[in-house]
Amino acid sequence: MSSLLSSVAALAASQGPLSAVWQRLTDKTFRGLYQVNSFDLAIMLPYFAVLIVLAAYGSHRYWLVYNFFKHRDVNPGPPPAVAVWPKVTIQLPIFNERYVVDRLVDSISRVDYPRESLEIQVLDDSTDETQEVARACVERYRALGLDIHYLHRDNREGFKAGALEEGMKTATGEFIAIFDADFQPHPDFLRRTVPYFQNPNLGMIQTRWTYVNRHYSALTEVESILLDGHFVMEHGGRYREGSFFNFNGTAGVWRRQAIEDAGGWEHDTLTEDTDLSYRAQLRGWKFIYHIDIECPSELPVEMNSFKSQQARWAKGLTQVAKKSLPRILRAPVPLHVKAEAFFHLTANLSYPLMMLLSTLLLPAMIVRFYQGWFQVLIIDVPLFIASTCSISSFYLMSQRYLYPKTWTRSILYMPFVMALGIGIGVRNSVAVIEALLGIKSEFVRTPKYRIQGDARENWISKAYRKRSGWMPWLEVALGIYFASAVAYSLQNENYATVPFLLLFVGGYVYTGAMSLGQGYFERMRLGISSGETRPAATGAPSF
Repeated sequence: MSSLLSSVAALAASQGPLSAVWQRLTDKTFRGLYQVNSFDLAIMLPYFAVLIVLAAYGSHRYWLVYNFFKHRDVNPGPPPAVAVWPKVTIQLPIFNERYVVDRLVDSISRVDYPRESLEIQVLDDSTDETQEVARACVERYRALGLDIHYLHRDNREGFKAGALEEGMKTATGEFIAIFDADFQPHPDFLRRTVPYFQNPNLGMIQTRWTYVNRHYSALTEVESILLDGHFVMEHGGRYREGSFFNFNGTAGVWRRQAIEDAGGWEHDTLTEDTDLSYRAQLRGWKFIYHIDIECPSELPVEMNSFKSQQARWAKGLTQVAKKSLPRILRAPVPLHVKAEAFFHLTANLSYPLMMLLSTLLLPAMIVRFYQGWFQVLIIDVPLFIASTCSISSFYLMSQRYLYPKTWTRSILYMPFVMALGIGIGVRNSVAVIEALLGIKSEFVRTPKYRIQGDARENWISKAYRKRSGWMPWLEVALGIYFASAVAYSLQNENYATVPFLLLFVGGYVYTGAMSLGQGYFERMRLGISSGETRPAATGAPSF
């Protein structure tokens, strides 16, 4: 063995630049001098604990990809023939969506389904001029013979879940199709989904979202990749493996009996769709995820709206975890179903853990410098690969599946995908902690501006009033903090960590600066000084 090491050392020394690397790896300068102390333990124990947990969630992404391709033959198949089309109620829950409500109603009016078996409800909780726009749309199409009704509530009790629950009181359909304000289902949507309900055990069918403004900006490109990963690898992997998965709140159809049997819409979480989904599946109802049925939608085009959407989902899923996970773990369902539910519902715990890792990373780098490169290579690197590289493979596989001819274009966006995932960590961490502490908050809907295609429309000219709050300042500060970590790494020739640290710098600076910049231009347009606190048009609170 000693002769082998001597040979390797001699070879390294003869290779010029490789000799410096070999010297760093075998440097014994601090060997025998470094002694573990309480300060180092206080840094390194939580550092490794966080890394191990994040690596576990990262490894779970690999598992989802594996299940998706392992069970590639598990698909819904062609729908059975229908002799008599059942009655369907389409519910359209809206809140202050003056820019897109007419497009929504127009799209629904084009649905190809027997008119005598179709009912449409516009469930409007709006507090602005959306009321007039929506009411006019309903009256116009009702005059054309469409069975469409306008239901307005004077309060937002229960938010979206409350509106859906209110609509159920007068709905006459055996099946309930739900579409959010920014969706535009294809005319054959019901004819492609409803036939599957001839299976009496089927409770819900979810379809895949697509995006009319995918190529509008770098932000919408990244958003589409993030959502594609969810709708291909997450939904697809869970459905194909036979695990529980959730209704996404829109672009799906429910059997009314399944909703009622599960206890109806409840509004004690911000993700009422996921809550109902798990309750229904625990009652024995089967779900279908149809990856080949698409439903176009509109992505948020500005940073504050995207962040509020992600924070709502993060908080809502954590609330559902607190509410339903104990019941799921006690239920007589297979172990893999319980395990998948655990990873699904607790996944957003990674955000506060990532924030903790952010604060520990620079001190840990300083401590690790004196412990030698060998320990870093055999411990830190595998954990980082499990927790970070899984992200790229997860999203790239979804792009390869959906776009086999052009998926390599997505490789260029992977650094931005990972950076944005880091950048929203501050907002999502606060949301998750609020959920864990039982702090309630309002359902903040994601405003849409009717921006679609590649048209460079100016969304600011028709923006809702929003406040970015204090979080963007913290995000920028974290970006500066990680820039100092980059400087430290370069100073100590720790070049391998620089690309990883730059993701943190870029993610935090980008999300923070975009939020502040867009908020500034919006205030300028509205003529609001930085000290004013004019109420938001949406009634949405600022975090």
